[in-house]
This record gives sequence, C-alpha cells and structure tokens, in this order.
Amino acid sequence: MTELTAELLLRAYAAGIFPMSDSRTSRELYWLDPEWRGIILPESFHVPRRLRRTVRSQPFDIRVDSDFRQVIARCAEANRNRPDSWINADIERLYAALHDLGVAHSVESWLDGELVGGLYGVALGAAFFGESMFSRVADASKVALVHLVARLRCGGFKLLDTQFITRHLQQFGALEVPRAEYRERLAAALGERATFQPALPAGALDAFLQSTSHTS
Repeated sequence: MTELTAELLLRAYAAGIFPMSDSRTSRELYWLDPEWRGIILPESFHVPRRLRRTVRSQPFDIRVDSDFRQVIARCAEANRNRPDSWINADIERLYAALHDLGVAHSVESWLDGELVGGLYGVALGAAFFGESMFSRVADASKVALVHLVARLRCGGFKLLDTQFITRHLQQFGALEVPRAEYRERLAAALGERATFQPALPAGALDAFLQSTSHTS
C-alpha cells in the first residue's frame, strides 16, 4: 500500500475529500466525501455581540503558526465531551508536513505564556479547510476563529470549509450545502488566488468586527 503523503493529501482536498481516523490509536485512515458539507462564507461571517466585545477586550495573545504541532496535539486530546479523537499519529504527521510546506496554518490563543485555545487548517487557492479546534479557557477557540476569518477575508479567501455543521458553528453563519454545490464553490475558490495573512494590517480587525455588527 502506498504511503499517504502531504502531496496526495493536497490533491484529495482539491477533489473535495478529506481523511479521518476511527480513533486516536487507530493505524488506519479513511476518506470522507459527505453528501452535505458545512461551509462558512467569509463575507457572511457573523460575530455575536458578546463575542465581539470579548475580542475587542483582547484577553488573549493571538499568534499564528507559532506552535503548529502543539495545536494539533491539543486538538487530539481526549476531554469530558470527547473521550476519543479522529486525529491519530498519521494525521499529525501529514499536517505537520503540510505546515512545513507552508500550506497548513494555526491560529492560537495564548494566556500568560500558555496555549489555551486554537485551530488549524489548510489553505489552497482561495479556500481554507478548517480541521479542528480546541479550548481550555472560555472563548479561546472562538476568538481564534474570529481572527482566522478576519485574516481570510483580508487575504481574499472565498470559502471556509468546516466539513460538518454544528450548533457551535451555526452561530457564526455556517451553512450546510449539498455535495454538488460544495464542489462548485470549491472549484471557483481554487481558481482564485488568496494570501493567508500571518498578521493583520492596522485597523483591519476593528473594521472586520464592525462589518459583522449589522447581523447582530
């Protein structure tokens, strides 16, 4: 059996499929191509009023790609609400390789020198494929998500793939679309160029938050 490589994984994303594992300790991966796909359109992203206040209060030190591997490890940890994880050792290896290639990124919330929340995903064309997030402190992952989408919008991204829809994501304007529509949106996004922003220009975050206020 051919070993799954970072390059093969990128081709899979471009085709609309992604890998998962049955458990943290599993040695096998399988491919998913859901009939219904969760997405967020960066231009339609909604930040709830309370969370906007939290983001503006700057409770966390937000960093990008400062400890990508630790973010994946934290996302893979078992917790009270999730006794097991779909992130196994092979997935950690593959996404670390994508990070080394410059196409996988993490947005991190730090507090008093400790990583307390964050997320990671893959950027291709004008599409960003969100993989997982974690939080050890209230709102840490939510604030990281707001910073992610601000960067995506600033950099010209057209699609944030969330894979599945959850109530947590619905509060931000996540949609569930059929496979055919997802593939059309994906093809359009892959045909455009975007730049992942490691740092936002001065005033960009405030402008982004203000642009979300009309839907509160």
